[in-house]
Amino acid sequence: MSKKHPIVAVTGSSGAGTTTVKRALEHIFYRDGISAAVVEGDSFHRYNRVEMRSKVAEGLSHFGANANHFDKLAELFKTYGETGTGKKRYYLHSQEEADEHNSRLGTNNSPGEFTPWEDLEAGTDVLFYEGLHGMAIDGDDNCAQHVDLGVGVVPIVNLEWIQKIFRDNAERGYTEEAIVDTIMRRMPDYINYITPQFSRTDINFQRVPTVDTSNPFIARDIPTPDESFVVIRFRDPNRFCIDFPYLLSMISGSFMSRRNSIVVPGGKMGFAMEIILQPIIENLMEKRDCSGRR
Repeated sequence: MSKKHPIVAVTGSSGAGTTTVKRALEHIFYRDGISAAVVEGDSFHRYNRVEMRSKVAEGLSHFGANANHFDKLAELFKTYGETGTGKKRYYLHSQEEADEHNSRLGTNNSPGEFTPWEDLEAGTDVLFYEGLHGMAIDGDDNCAQHVDLGVGVVPIVNLEWIQKIFRDNAERGYTEEAIVDTIMRRMPDYINYITPQFSRTDINFQRVPTVDTSNPFIARDIPTPDESFVVIRFRDPNRFCIDFPYLLSMISGSFMSRRNSIVVPGGKMGFAMEIILQPIIENLMEKRDCSGRR
């Protein structure tokens, strides 16, 4: 951890809602004039798309240590915390992204490949990571120890499966059988590498549907935000001086479920993220400024 060069890590599997918290943080950074070095978790995968297809046949999943550069991610966090610098690259999801970065770098990469490693932009205020493994630990590779604010975004597992089934079928054309096979194959790595992170995060946002999701494999649609609640759990409310009475007064329909947890309507998730995270980010920036003046 570093007062002068703070690191914010948002971790959660694809479709969990990390985009919502990313958007909330982008709004905060914009309003407060904060310059963020943005790092995408996909860029620390070990294999490109073609290579990974063959590795999947061997039993690998994107969730596990063998398919990711935990060492490089931990090194980036450590280096940024100490110096405000580091190396990043991009995973090219689409032809549009490939064209953009090829034009910028003078390269000729295709979708599913990585750009070359390059220096982070100079003079940033904070490093912002979004991906699968922001709080990961594997042996000596400890990403979590360098993070100043860890945010977990995770729906209950049946809802996560429903979202994956619908996304992979609609967007990628996978059959239900293939999707279920992927879920089963990933389960050991999900248990060993993904879920433990949510005990290390400072704040978790967990979406819980209020409709029946008991059999996710026959669900006909994804529960909407208005058919959900979001359970927001703070590992240590005192660390960030969380003002629960203020949050309850600001978020209509919210209530306390435990001394460190507040429940908000699903449709208020983005709003809740902004009013919770803004003072925390501003506090990190204040400490950073004080550290820089020493």
